[in-house]
Amino acid sequence: MTFQTTARAPETARRNGLMHSGSRIVPEEVPIAFSYGGSSHAVMMATPDDLEDFAVGFSLTEGIITERTEIAAIEIVEGEQGIDVQVSLVDDVADRLRARRRSMAGPVGCGLCGIESIEQAVRPVPDVSASPLALSHADIVRAVSLLNEAQPLHRETRAVHGAGFYLPGQGLVAVREDVGRHNALDKLCGAVIDAGENGRNGAVAVTSRLSVEMVQKAAILGSPVLIAISAPTALAIRTAEEAGMTLVALVRGEDFEIFTHPHRISPGSIADVA
Repeated sequence: MTFQTTARAPETARRNGLMHSGSRIVPEEVPIAFSYGGSSHAVMMATPDDLEDFAVGFSLTEGIITERTEIAAIEIVEGEQGIDVQVSLVDDVADRLRARRRSMAGPVGCGLCGIESIEQAVRPVPDVSASPLALSHADIVRAVSLLNEAQPLHRETRAVHGAGFYLPGQGLVAVREDVGRHNALDKLCGAVIDAGENGRNGAVAVTSRLSVEMVQKAAILGSPVLIAISAPTALAIRTAEEAGMTLVALVRGEDFEIFTHPHRISPGSIADVA
């Protein structure tokens, strides 16, 4: 069995005061299990693509690994009802994970399900203040504009989130999509790492609201700028402030709001943004 990313669903739609029968393309949600050393660690409801990126990014942002080289192998095993992503870790990292004895389940929409303590929910994030990254107003507008254009699954379904990694002067060097905003960001983190990019050199742009776990994941990647089309939570703002991260949100066309560390964003002409 090969799981598809979309399906066609029948619908009855009201258009211009009239009812019409038809169908539309909708995204699939599939249980994705992450197993380490043969033991299931987490089950996420996710879009069934870019699963190796997902495994690398999830392993990084959950603190299972600190470097890509700590993963020895990744095997994608499809079952009747879902997909088991089997991750083999190098010996010392596998031993460390077994010592944690941590088990969690993460349904879409909740990035903190199954954690063992309040301290884990508000874990300290890496300090990204030393990054030299600086962006112009045009960069902010361009990052979101390019992200909107680089989401084929969203164009088809209008029902998934996107996350992109933006480098000044280059544009988006990686984009990933998923029904879950946390999953999309984890997939992006994995793609950035596997591409050999350094997170501190670019900005993360997302199509979702900015909750605290989005800040945590971007900081673990090393990015000092997080850009979103929706608003941040108060905890996300406090966490970004503490991490030295610039939080830019509510990007609408050429308008946006900066909530933390605005010194990284400089004025500039946005007339040439394509």
